[in-house]
Amino acid sequence: MLVVTDPEHCPWGDARAVITIGAYDGVHLGHRAVIDQVRRRAGELGAKSVVVTFDRHPASVVRPESAPRLLTSPEQKLELLEATGIDAVVVVPFDEAQSAESPESFVDRVLVRCLKTRVIVVGEDFHFGRHRDGNVDLLRKLGAEADFDVEPILLVPRNDGVDEPVSSTAIRRALAGGDIARANAMLGHPHEVRGTVFEGDQRGRLLGFPTANVGVPGGMCLPADGVYAGWYERPNGDVHACAINLGRRPTFYEHANSSLLEAHLLDVDVDLYGESAEVRFTHFLRSERKFDGVDALIAQLTHDIEHVREFLGT
Repeated sequence: MLVVTDPEHCPWGDARAVITIGAYDGVHLGHRAVIDQVRRRAGELGAKSVVVTFDRHPASVVRPESAPRLLTSPEQKLELLEATGIDAVVVVPFDEAQSAESPESFVDRVLVRCLKTRVIVVGEDFHFGRHRDGNVDLLRKLGAEADFDVEPILLVPRNDGVDEPVSSTAIRRALAGGDIARANAMLGHPHEVRGTVFEGDQRGRLLGFPTANVGVPGGMCLPADGVYAGWYERPNGDVHACAINLGRRPTFYEHANSSLLEAHLLDVDVDLYGESAEVRFTHFLRSERKFDGVDALIAQLTHDIEHVREFLGT
């Protein structure tokens, strides 16, 4: 997959492109339906298949006080987009100047002059540009002048009986409620967070359950506090089943300022300090709670790990 970071110069000469545009946070099932259509149309036309996205979520610039937490880091988003089989991703720098650009200017500068767009595939509710003034109708008008077609597609409905489409917002809402199964069903893959392992208070080791404390960058979307089953991937590619505790550890701390992500790798005891970690949430086990002493906590942790083995088949 070609990654283009300078949208001022055409990366493929005179070839035309079939494109889609969006933040693509999460690269969920709705996104992939659009990308599938992009790839089909590109194949029919002998064109490049392209996703146009941004180096940060536009809301972080336009309305930082209410910008959503990210489902995927920029690195992870590119990995998920590459897995779709798309030919290229164009990453547009999004800053104050970009937020002020008119839809007409953006279309001419990036989609027409740089990418030589032949077809634009977007969801039927697509909006873009300054004040979100751009939409499907405007794209059609501009396309008639610049020789490209616009093909809006229906949004992918949720399959759990809720009358709304799959969206990054719906996934964040499910995660906020600890409903990892529902979030993963809409994502089409386990929700994953990444960070670096740092040294903690060693309390897990003293209890007989050593954990990796993973420092997740601010702005990333975490599930609700609780205990989960999941998978832990090391930089060398080794993947281990793990029990994940996300919370403030009320048994030991009366007032913790923030939640901590701890992963206990099953049947593995290695030095992970300083390593990067990829933690994937697959099953919700229980809410976090305060226990009446260490013995009660150890008994519950033992029970939690039995459930992790059952869920993950280890």
